Amino acid sequence: MIAKLAGIIDQVGAEEVVIDVGGVGYLAFCSARTIGRLPPMGSTAQLLIETHVRVQGVGARLALAILSALAPEQLTLAIAAQDKVALTRAEGVGAKLAARIVNELHDKIATATSAAISTAAIVPVTETDSRATADAVSALVNLGYGRAEAFGAIAAAARLLGGEAEPGALIRAGLHELAR
Repeated sequence: MIAKLAGIIDQVGAEEVVIDVGGVGYLAFCSARTIGRLPPMGSTAQLLIETHVRVQGVGARLALAILSALAPEQLTLAIAAQDKVALTRAEGVGAKLAARIVNELHDKIATATSAAISTAAIVPVTETDSRATADAVSALVNLGYGRAEAFGAIAAAARLLGGEAEPGALIRAGLHELAR
């Protein structure tokens, strides 16, 4: 299995790049976000290659569309927050497929220990603080923030303030996180 490619950018397409590594051209399919960050052709580049987790109905092309619409951190938060609407921003992802993705990956995201998946924004919620957290997330969503974005901000605020924080304090701290 290939974990990293380092070489000269030989060709760039809409969803793929060819990296020349010692005279061998490796074709790597990438999200539009990754393609946009590549240096010009002829420059050296390094790509970290990830193994993808299969979800029924999601192939490589659709996975790249999702990663083009959402940064990996946003995708992680959207799945952790069960924000199906965020996933529907990707071309080809409807409400049913978004629900399937969230349902199949939610537990894997929450328990992932891989360095490739950041779960820093996922905070264990106890019975006593779940209402305050839910109310604070709801308030930020009502202010126009996306559910995943609001969830991440409130999770960071909860880490700073502790489990006994009131919704008002969580909202203020969450807004401060979003302003960063």
